[in-house]
Amino acid sequence: MADQRSGDLPRPAPRRRGRPRMEIDLDAVADAVAGLVVEGGDKALSIVGAAERLDVSRATLYRLVPTKDDLVSIMLERATRQLADNMSAVVESDLSGRERLRMLIEIHVDACVRMRGYMPVFFGGAGLPADVLDRWDSFRRDYEALCASCVQDAMDEGVLPPADVMTTTLLLLGMCLWISRWYRPEEGIRTEDIAKTVIRLVLPPDE
Repeated sequence: MADQRSGDLPRPAPRRRGRPRMEIDLDAVADAVAGLVVEGGDKALSIVGAAERLDVSRATLYRLVPTKDDLVSIMLERATRQLADNMSAVVESDLSGRERLRMLIEIHVDACVRMRGYMPVFFGGAGLPADVLDRWDSFRRDYEALCASCVQDAMDEGVLPPADVMTTTLLLLGMCLWISRWYRPEEGIRTEDIAKTVIRLVLPPDE
């Protein structure tokens, strides 16, 4: 009997070629996109950069997200979904007008801090594909209407003085939006403290 050398041992069947069995969570993609924009602005956004942050191959990401525009769409969808869900819950609640306005401020301040890096991408609109910009504008109008309903409730209860509801709403949202321009996490200012300051500016103290 011939000696059985290691080269004569049965070899495992070669692995079939094909697409890697890896699923990429869209929320993880949105986080990666946001990270790129926070660090380098919208010009830093690319499929290659997103793949590196996700620790996946470029080819793997291309199959899910074929273009840079698709990356922006995913980031937009995640951002607007969270905001819309949070504000809809407030509007549909049984809370008083004062409490609804307080929660509106807290939600908006938190969003402006979390999304501070890519807020200018949407509000500036430069470089956004037309369909993404249209969806952003549609969301913005719906979101402003939700916020305006909270402002109207506060005025009806006498919490806010009578004024044009939409003007008041846009001024309030604009004040919070500016946070995204000056906030620096290394300065140690807590998001909840910013929200409390805005609430004190807008709402009269409880009697």
